[in-house]
Amino acid sequence: MSQSQPVNRRLFLQNTSLLAAAGAVAPLWIPSSRTLADDAKSPNARLRLGCIGTGDRWKAVGPQAMKFATCVAVCDVDANHAAEGKQIAASNNEKNGQKADIDVYEDYQKILERKDIDVVTIVTPDHWHSKIAIEAMQAGKDIYCEKPLTLTINEGKQIVKVLKETNRVFQVGTQQRTEMGRNFLRAIAMIRDGRIGTVKKVTCAIGGVKPSGVIPVGSVPTGLNWDKWLGQAPLVDYRAGKNEQSTNNRYPASRCHYEFRWWYEYSGGKMTDWGAHHVDIASWAIGMDKTGPTSVSGKGQHPVELKDGVPTRNDEYNVASKFDVTVMCPNDVVMGIVDDLSDDQKKLCGLVNKEGKLEGGNGILFEGTDGVFHVSRGKLSGQAFEALKDKPLGEDAMEKVYGGKLPESHMANFFECIGTRKNPISDVFSHHRAMTVCHLANIAIRLDRKINWDSVAEMITGDDAAAAWMGREQRQGYEINVAI
Repeated sequence: MSQSQPVNRRLFLQNTSLLAAAGAVAPLWIPSSRTLADDAKSPNARLRLGCIGTGDRWKAVGPQAMKFATCVAVCDVDANHAAEGKQIAASNNEKNGQKADIDVYEDYQKILERKDIDVVTIVTPDHWHSKIAIEAMQAGKDIYCEKPLTLTINEGKQIVKVLKETNRVFQVGTQQRTEMGRNFLRAIAMIRDGRIGTVKKVTCAIGGVKPSGVIPVGSVPTGLNWDKWLGQAPLVDYRAGKNEQSTNNRYPASRCHYEFRWWYEYSGGKMTDWGAHHVDIASWAIGMDKTGPTSVSGKGQHPVELKDGVPTRNDEYNVASKFDVTVMCPNDVVMGIVDDLSDDQKKLCGLVNKEGKLEGGNGILFEGTDGVFHVSRGKLSGQAFEALKDKPLGEDAMEKVYGGKLPESHMANFFECIGTRKNPISDVFSHHRAMTVCHLANIAIRLDRKINWDSVAEMITGDDAAAAWMGREQRQGYEINVAI
């Protein structure tokens, strides 16, 4: 790389900062008829991108990032994913008028060591997010990381500490804050406009998990570094079963690709998979994104027996298949986290199709003193929403929620903030608070008892055994070495 390129990239960032300062009403966008992608057409101005994790989800995230940056390296512990990632990156670079040699790595450290790489995407299994993100910040990279950002509460505290130390720009992939037809922004705008009066209850319906049954030990697929894929998690046999056992017919039941979500060793089940989206929006709506709950309690059904919260077998999915959690929030608001809404709740908010049958309740149900409504990725429903036809929200209602002009996409917001050096809309701090709720919920259902929480000290109180679940043992060589 020529010596002029880093200088030009710095000028690019300075120029985007000036553009934002010149006309911005708030610091989260660049007010211009041109898009950020248009302003980054010059090969010398474009940022250099490294992609860590190039599996299923990255096929959406990576190409989005390449609208704004030129990919120069991909990394994956599965050589098949890495090879496909290189092809996808090359195609998208060409599509965006860019040419670059794309290096392929198995070890993510090789990307972090490169001084010519400005930005990284992290789209790995959940249990790798925190360690890679922390080391990327320490290496001076700006970061786009998929959710859930953390596996434990302590990982969130570690990330927050390092972010404050390094001042990097860090966007979390909770796209409901910007995209999905902006349904969720509209929902928060309705609440702030008093459309249902004072919110008393909010219920997040996030879906359950189909048990897999026993998954046999299998041969590690050619090209997969199983030891490195496991990372901080315990060293166990690779298992793979049949597609009909899985939750996604593109993948067989396994401990690995896509299906890692249903093992406590690598994720938190639906509680952290969909909870990272809906609990985040619910917390934002009720003003709990800067604080936290006072207590969390509930029940969960697990496909395998737990002993002191630990699965007694490792041969099938072990996260909760069903659950009903109660979160006590500030201002006497009660948050429920459930696998599905009750029939009465569905009727209450009008989740009935044209044939008169009840629909699935995935989404968020808000109940206030003066009304109710339900929001999902597909639509809003309920009497309070219907009332918008006669009394619409103000034209700037959603912009007030967002904090400025709405961005063209979640990824655009991230790259705009690289220019302004402001926090993106899905910032680490609010995400950590939302994930804390999800982690507390999992602790409560795994230990089958109420968990009391001090949101100022960020500690479980009055229960040393439960407090130990704020972190977990990490396999030697894969520890996260940040004192908190």
